[in-house]
Amino acid sequence: MVDRLANSEANSKRIGFVEACFGTAGQPLAIPGRVLIGEGVLTKLCRKKPKARQFFLFNDILVYGNIVILKKKYNKQHIIPLESVTIDTVEDEGELRNGWLIKTPTKSFAVYAATATEKSEWMSHISKCVSDLLEKSGKSPTGEHAAVWVPDSEATVCMRCQKMKFTPVNRRHHCRKCGFVVCGPCSEKKFLLPSQSSKPVRVCEFCYKQLSTGATLPPNSEFPSNMSDDDDEDDSSD
Repeated sequence: MVDRLANSEANSKRIGFVEACFGTAGQPLAIPGRVLIGEGVLTKLCRKKPKARQFFLFNDILVYGNIVILKKKYNKQHIIPLESVTIDTVEDEGELRNGWLIKTPTKSFAVYAATATEKSEWMSHISKCVSDLLEKSGKSPTGEHAAVWVPDSEATVCMRCQKMKFTPVNRRHHCRKCGFVVCGPCSEKKFLLPSQSSKPVRVCEFCYKQLSTGATLPPNSEFPSNMSDDDDEDDSSD
């Protein structure tokens, strides 16, 4: 079906409409063989709070952006190559239901659908697109992925020293390796994580020691399930 739609006029119009909605705030999306599989609004767990974002699933990329006017205008476009994506379901917790993790080597975050059926359809379509891409390229699934950030609201004190309370003066920071919310003294070090940045990035004292000695870090499954991404915040550099 994807091959049949690749060069169809209907597919070209749909992709053109998405490009028009992003306008100059987005990159061109129309390339030979690219097909728009589906679209919809998902709740993305950001650093400060959950926010509605418009997502577009193509057969080779996942695109999302901020909603300015629904179905008319979006900004802050993000493009994620599906070859590098792995997904994992997230257990329902409180008001956050029907969620899953989107994980890549450069960034990872949780999203939530309005219904269980919608969640199932999104996960199924993403998995199928990733599987088809890997089969065509002969590549193996991505083994490493960036940590998903623990939301600021989940930590009133540093998650490493368990002592420093966060205030307007004692700001929250995030370790780029484990995703924990940590205080300044516990995250003074930087380490080069090539998959995330060409420059050394902030890491907590614990991860710095592990990375420096080459020791194995704990799996991300030990971390809290309510996990976010920083890309929508003005202070995301921390």
